[in-house]
Amino acid sequence: MAERGLFARLRFSRQILLLQVGVVVLLLVVGLALVAALLRNTLTDDYGQRALAIARSVAADQAVVADVAAKRAGGALQSHALAVRTRTDTSFVVITDDRGIRLAHPDPTQIGQPVSTDYRVPIGGGEVASAVEKGTLGLSVRSKTYVKTPGGRIVGEVSVGFETDDPTADFQHLLLVAGGFGGLALLLGIGASALLTRRLRRQTHGLEPHELTELLYEREAVLHGIGEGVLAVDGENRITVCNEEAGRLLGIALPVGADLSELDISPRLRTALADGAEVTNLLAVAGERVLVVNSRAVRHDDRELGTVLTLRDRTDFETLTRELDSVRSLTDGLRAQRHEYRNRLHTLSGLLQLGHRDEAVEYLQTLTDSVASGAGPVGETVADPYLQALLVAKTEQAVEKGVALRVSDDSWVPAATTDPIALNTVTGNLLDNALHAARMGDRRPATVEIALLAQGSELHLSVVDSGDGIPAELRETLFTEGATTKLTPGHGLGLALARQAARARGGDVWLGDPGGENSGALFVAALPGIVGGGPDGGELP
Repeated sequence: MAERGLFARLRFSRQILLLQVGVVVLLLVVGLALVAALLRNTLTDDYGQRALAIARSVAADQAVVADVAAKRAGGALQSHALAVRTRTDTSFVVITDDRGIRLAHPDPTQIGQPVSTDYRVPIGGGEVASAVEKGTLGLSVRSKTYVKTPGGRIVGEVSVGFETDDPTADFQHLLLVAGGFGGLALLLGIGASALLTRRLRRQTHGLEPHELTELLYEREAVLHGIGEGVLAVDGENRITVCNEEAGRLLGIALPVGADLSELDISPRLRTALADGAEVTNLLAVAGERVLVVNSRAVRHDDRELGTVLTLRDRTDFETLTRELDSVRSLTDGLRAQRHEYRNRLHTLSGLLQLGHRDEAVEYLQTLTDSVASGAGPVGETVADPYLQALLVAKTEQAVEKGVALRVSDDSWVPAATTDPIALNTVTGNLLDNALHAARMGDRRPATVEIALLAQGSELHLSVVDSGDGIPAELRETLFTEGATTKLTPGHGLGLALARQAARARGGDVWLGDPGGENSGALFVAALPGIVGGGPDGGELP
C-alpha cells in the first residue's frame, strides 16, 4: 500500500515514464525468454541432425555392415568407431547388434554389454533424431539409425551423440549476443520514453490530469454560464471554441472546425477577424439584432493562437434608445410650443387688462384659426398615434436643422399599426438619413417629403430628400452595415436595421432612385400586415 501510494504521488509524466520503462523491460524479458527457448531447441535439433548424418554414414560402410552381421565385437569395428568419433568431434559412436549388445564403444569395458537406452526403434527399421537421453556416458543429444545388409536384413544399429555441454556453449554465446541487442533496445526504449514524456509535459504545460479535467469543467461552466456570446478562431479563421449564446445571437450554426469565411456572418465581424486588430464596442447587425462586438488577439510565448470575440445583445437597448430619442424630440417640440403659447397668453392678458376687448377678441380668433390650421404635419391623414408622435418629433428636428419636412397630400393611414416598433425603426431611420442628406446638400430650400399609404393591411412609404443623392460607389453596399457618407464614427447601421426590421415582417426597404443633379435620393419601403382594422373595426379598403 505504501509503495502504491508513493507511485500515486508521483507526477503524471513520471508515472508515464515508469510505466513505459516497465513495459519495455517486460517485453524484452519475455522476448529474450522466447529467443532462448527457440535457440535451445534449434541448437538441439541441429546437433541431433549432425549426429544422425554421422550415424548414417557409419551404417552405410560395408566393412561395418559385414562386422555387425558377423557380430565381431571390438577389433576393426572398434577402431573404426573411435576414428569416426575423433574425426567428427562427437561424444561417442556406439555400434550394437540386433539385440542391443555393444560391438563398439568408447569405453572398451562396455563392449559385450547391452545398451542402456532403447534400441527397438532402429532395429524395427526406424530412426531416432535429436533425442536428449542419459546413458553410461552421461546426458547427451543423440541420434540412432539401423544397419542393413545388402539383402535388406537389419543386423544392428549405430548411435552417435554429443554431450549437452556442446550445444549449451553455443547457446550461451548466442544468448549473450541477443542479450547485448536486448540491452541496446532497452536503452533506446528508455530514451524514447523519456523524450515522449518530455513532449507530453510540454504539450500539457506541466498540468496533471486532474488539473486538465478541472480546466475542462471550468471552461464548460464559463462558456455556457455567461450571458455573452463567445467565439474563438485560430490563425486560419477556423472555429475552435464557441458557446450556444454565440450561435443564438448570430442566428447561424457554428460547428467547431468550420471555416468562418464560409459562414453567413456580419461583414463587420468578417472585417474585424480579417484585420486581426483589437476591436472595442463595435456595433454589428445580425438578423434582427444589434450586437456589440469586442475582439482580442490571443498570444502565448510570442505565438499567435487566434482571436476571441465576445458578443453582447444590444437590440432592446437600441430600441429603447430610439424610442427615447423620439420622446425627447417630441418633448423639446412641446416645450417650444409651451413657451410660444405662454407669450401669446401674456399678450392676451395684457389686452384684457388694458380694456382693449375688441382687440383681444380679434387676437383670440387669430390664435384659434392658427391652431386649427397648424395641428401638425399629419392632420387626420394618419390615425396611428405612434406614427403621429414620430412625425411631430421629426418635424421639430427638421426645423432645428433648417429643413422643411412635409407629409405628402395623398398620404392615408386610417388605422393604428400592429407593430409600432418595427414601423418607427423603418420610418425613423429613413427620415434621419433624409434630414441629414437634405441639410448637407447644396439645394435650398432643404426639404424632405414622406408619403404613407395603406393598402389593406400593407403599408407603403417613401421618403425623398433634396440632397445631392447617393454616390455611385455606395449604391451597391448601401444597406451593408458600416456603409455611410457621414464623417463621424458610429454610423452605418440605420439602413441595415431598417431593412432587417422590414424583412423580418416579410417586407423590404430599397433604393427607389439614387438621385443626382435634379433631385435627391428616394427610398421606398413595404411593410405587409402592419396596419390594423379601420375605425369601425372592419377591413380597410
